[in-house]
Amino acid sequence: MVRQLLGGVFLGGVLLMNVAVMKAGGMRDGRKFDYFFYEGLNLKNAEKYDAAFEAFNHCLLIDSTSAPVLYELSSFYMQMNRQDKAVEMLERAAANSPGNFTYKMALATLLRSRGMFGQAVEVYEELVKAYPRKTELNYYLADALTQQGEIGKAIETYDTLESVMGMNEAFSMQKYRLYIMLEQPGKAFGEVEKLAAKYPMDSRYPIMLGDLYLERGDKDKAYEAYQKAHGIDPANPYYFVSMANYYEAINNKAAAETQIRDALVNEKLDVETKVSILSRYIMRLQQTQQDTENANSLFETLMEQHPEETELKLMYGSLLLLQGKTDEAKFQFQLVTETEPGNEAAWGRLLELSLQTQDIPGVIRICNKCIELFPGAPQYYFYLGVAHYQERRYQEALDAYGKGLTVIPPENAPLKSDFYGQIGDIYYQTGQLDKTFEAYDEALKYNENNVVVLNNYAYFLSLSNKDLEKAERMSAITIRQEPDNSTYLDTYAWIFFKQGNYTLAKFYIESALEKDKTKSPELTDHYGDILYMSGEKEKAVEQWKKAKEMGKEDDALNRKIQEEKYIGE
Repeated sequence: MVRQLLGGVFLGGVLLMNVAVMKAGGMRDGRKFDYFFYEGLNLKNAEKYDAAFEAFNHCLLIDSTSAPVLYELSSFYMQMNRQDKAVEMLERAAANSPGNFTYKMALATLLRSRGMFGQAVEVYEELVKAYPRKTELNYYLADALTQQGEIGKAIETYDTLESVMGMNEAFSMQKYRLYIMLEQPGKAFGEVEKLAAKYPMDSRYPIMLGDLYLERGDKDKAYEAYQKAHGIDPANPYYFVSMANYYEAINNKAAAETQIRDALVNEKLDVETKVSILSRYIMRLQQTQQDTENANSLFETLMEQHPEETELKLMYGSLLLLQGKTDEAKFQFQLVTETEPGNEAAWGRLLELSLQTQDIPGVIRICNKCIELFPGAPQYYFYLGVAHYQERRYQEALDAYGKGLTVIPPENAPLKSDFYGQIGDIYYQTGQLDKTFEAYDEALKYNENNVVVLNNYAYFLSLSNKDLEKAERMSAITIRQEPDNSTYLDTYAWIFFKQGNYTLAKFYIESALEKDKTKSPELTDHYGDILYMSGEKEKAVEQWKKAKEMGKEDDALNRKIQEEKYIGE
């Protein structure tokens, strides 16, 4: 990636010194151009991108029509995310060197990636005409035509491909989809029928044809195609799935389950294929919003056959979770961890379950075991810290985060930011305000847009009446990023309250209450404070009472209700 350009600093020390030498020697422009161009290539290869960019730009000053320079600069502009400029460079390169395949191909690819399909089509058409032996160009042209909405021309292009490369499944299925888009189902199905006719001993194609008929609601033709496939290869596993789907479509659930069961007890099928069949069947049940419990007995049958198969237990556990059977799912994942302790996926599911059910001792136990098994995985230190924090074991939480920071890869700056954010929260709970803000500053070094840290930092600054302008700036960032977050809106309102801007404070606290789905008594209490300072005493007392009814209990709130006035910190 091109970094911020260094201006003349690097060139002033190296390249510009050479320029002075060249000028003194009276070097001609051609030799100057060559020097800067090859110097640019060398600098690029040495990953000195700033200087290379400057060298190529200097070449352009000498010869603005140089296609190689324009091409090189286009790659820099792409890295700088200046796509329009990259397109301009490639267009000029292709125009100045019309016979160069690389420049035109790069231009067409960039245009297609930017959604400029009409212009991409023009360039691909030129390439197809100029390089008829490069048949793959027709594929790119067909795709661009499809995106442009030129469906008829796209089909013609696939026909051209077929005439050169022969019929294949990819082209036929593309043409099938295009004919469907043109609402020409007869021609669409004709493409798949041609495949089936060309390969009469391949059962995949009649199965594919049957699936397409079933999707279109033509159950009779689907059944006919499936039976043809069965005649070719009775053991094809996809036949069983397709027939199960067919029976589901005609509402014969017993027959559907029988088809899958027949596949699962088929000794000719390996366990991977059986797992694939079961997975497809579950997916089909979900897509058609049917009861997935139909698959449970099938899982049990398969696990009796293959009790050692880890993937089956993980899949079954995931299915049980979807059905809300948490304990049964947990049992399956535990079986995997007992027989295969190094299976991180199973540990991950157990941790996820413990977090969801707020089983804090379970989280601690799992994280400690995973740290032992996978010491380089930072997520277990993170959740261990969270669990200790929940139990108010603050030093243990700090220890977990401190160890976790040592294993986070340098490139994962956002995760480091989250760790430091958690550390800051712990210091706040222990009353160490200076360390709190130091940790938050460290967190923002790694991710300046960490909204959780920005919100907590801003809120704690406001509570301590410190640097309210800084708090307002940070809180504003959280609102821009998550304008519907009631917690962030409350923080913003509270900062304005502390600044004495009760009009804005009222606006944002009312917006927070409108967005709040948790029915937070804290927000309601804040609303009362803001109403009181806005001169609406009776409404303020109503909100304070409401906050108490919602479950908030503290001395300050009780005094506000009793004395009917705001009590500051």
